[in-house]
Amino acid sequence: MAAKLPEKQISVPFTKWSFSLNPGPFSMKEHVLITIFANCGAGGVYAVHIITIIKAFYHRGLHPVAAMLLAQTTQLLGYGWAGMFRKFLVDSPYMWWPATLVQVSLFRALHEKEKRKKGELTRLQFFAIVFVASFAYYIVPGHLFPSLSALSFVCWIWKSSITAQQIGSGLKGLGIGSFGLDWATVASFLGSPLAYPFFSIANTMVGFILFMYVLVPVAYWSNFWEAKRFPIFSSHTFDEDGQTFNITRVLNEKAFDLNLSEYENYSKLYLSIFFAFMYGLGFATLTATLTHVALFDGKNIFKMWKKTTTAVKDEFSDVHTRIMKKNYAVVPQWWFTVILVISVALSLVALEGFDHQLQLPWWGLLLACFIALIFTLPVGVIQATTNMQIGLNLITELVIGYMYPGKACCQCGFQDIPPKSMFIVQLVGTIVSSTVYFGTAWWLLTSVEKHLQPRLAS
Repeated sequence: MAAKLPEKQISVPFTKWSFSLNPGPFSMKEHVLITIFANCGAGGVYAVHIITIIKAFYHRGLHPVAAMLLAQTTQLLGYGWAGMFRKFLVDSPYMWWPATLVQVSLFRALHEKEKRKKGELTRLQFFAIVFVASFAYYIVPGHLFPSLSALSFVCWIWKSSITAQQIGSGLKGLGIGSFGLDWATVASFLGSPLAYPFFSIANTMVGFILFMYVLVPVAYWSNFWEAKRFPIFSSHTFDEDGQTFNITRVLNEKAFDLNLSEYENYSKLYLSIFFAFMYGLGFATLTATLTHVALFDGKNIFKMWKKTTTAVKDEFSDVHTRIMKKNYAVVPQWWFTVILVISVALSLVALEGFDHQLQLPWWGLLLACFIALIFTLPVGVIQATTNMQIGLNLITELVIGYMYPGKACCQCGFQDIPPKSMFIVQLVGTIVSSTVYFGTAWWLLTSVEKHLQPRLAS
């Protein structure tokens, strides 16, 4: 585009502003900003899942403005928290964000010129070979032979044995003796292992072996919590007969809250042994996050927060941060504060207006913000040093479920880029992506709903 677009300045009518479609050679910084803009929507919009559950699974009405506000505010609230903790999570030299290093290496390989040594490949040549090879190979597991995603010799040998399927299946069992030849399978849950430091991978592997190959099998075959009545591996909820739990049967149709008498007459709610332990260990993970950060990083965090002496400032003054602040204006703190205040205000409008369709009271939102305030720093420290992201959905669902029971809906410094440009690109990208995600989901839920019903019923 830089070679073909005209360099002529285009004036904006009735203003002094002008711009050019080709202001100069395409730089690495522009490439990074474009990538960040696109990545803002790559991870999806969490609130769309809530909207889908309300309309497609619970068959409840939801005002489009309330849904739109829900999608936008849940995406933008994070920028407020990011601004509050950027001194600890961005400026600190101890927070190195492993996944970011991978992207930095890619941009340098694409843009930096390097001489090719005899008998060796440049980084760009190596990237091109890997890119073409991986693209060509993905046709095999992606289209021609999908079974390569999970190969299980145990299941092949004992085809009719349920126990063999439970032990050997990589999709519905423990996956012992099962392996995949599809990179999409390898990176589907935790992301690419190439972006994780070794100590993080080693800790994850030890925990996985203890959980999947010791705890779950022992609990299942000892029939702990009547585990044998249900699949060993499933994220569904079940009734006492082992059938999928009929949620609409225990909900009041008008108020859309729990009908306790119907629940007592129907069945207790059961989980697979795997899913039950997942929940339990999820709470243990949150507790371990708080204690780990307090013990290993608490001293440094306190010093950075205090910052009263020159010695402490020098200790935590990262050279790259000093260069960035010297050459570029930093994003003012009040920008983040304004976004946080506006997002909270619009969230309150979505909750208290529209006939309380979202069911969450105003104090529930403030409670959620308080929980986020407590966990943002420790969760951010863990992700910045290990590349492991800890979710907060378990603790928030537990707390609001206990304090407001029976309500179904309410439970649901990079490449030296100028900070202000980075902030604006991320903000605009988030707004655009959340709007597109919401618009697409709303169109599907309102236009092709009749085509979704047979699948839901099955």
